[in-house]
Amino acid sequence: MQILVVDHPLVAHKLTTLRDEATDSPTFRRLTEELVTLLAYEATRDVRTGPVTVPTPVADAEGVKLTSPKPLVVPILRAGLGMLEGMTRLLPTAEVGFLGMIRNEETLDASTYAERLPEDLSGRQCYVLDPMLATGGTLAAAIQFLVDRGADHITAICLLAAPEGVERIERELTDLNIPCTLVVAAMDSHLNEKGYIVPGLGDAGDRLYGVAQ
Repeated sequence: MQILVVDHPLVAHKLTTLRDEATDSPTFRRLTEELVTLLAYEATRDVRTGPVTVPTPVADAEGVKLTSPKPLVVPILRAGLGMLEGMTRLLPTAEVGFLGMIRNEETLDASTYAERLPEDLSGRQCYVLDPMLATGGTLAAAIQFLVDRGADHITAICLLAAPEGVERIERELTDLNIPCTLVVAAMDSHLNEKGYIVPGLGDAGDRLYGVAQ
């Protein structure tokens, strides 16, 4: 798995504000969208394109366009929804699927509780959105789910990652045999005893949408 930590002053600036516990939910949502658009710029460097000729007011010009099948953006519910607008702003012609996964707080393993995806993903490039790569169980399960349906190129976009999560994904997906890239704004220090990223930014879902009781 290729790992890209995006080193850019605007990324660092927006991430710092996201980390601040004083940042309210509306600001957190807006900054998340902006930050994801910056990450998506790097994440889509390998998006598939084909040659095309278009007429300009002066002469024909050689260019490129996205090829079919269209890229598929897959936010992991619920926190991944907060990243969707920022991703589709840069890639508006992409199709969107949804994957609901829940983590068992005792075992830290993930299971699927809902999905809205094509049955056949053969030949599809998939962009998985999940704000926090903590233990790695959820993202590893999501990637395996997409590969089992035929996806042949996967890029995961996360705001933050912990080394333990990256190690788990690399371990569990060792035999993936397809290109897989992880794009993050920062690689943090470690996980605490509750499986939260340190220093992190808290629970991304709660900070995006509030605490649902």
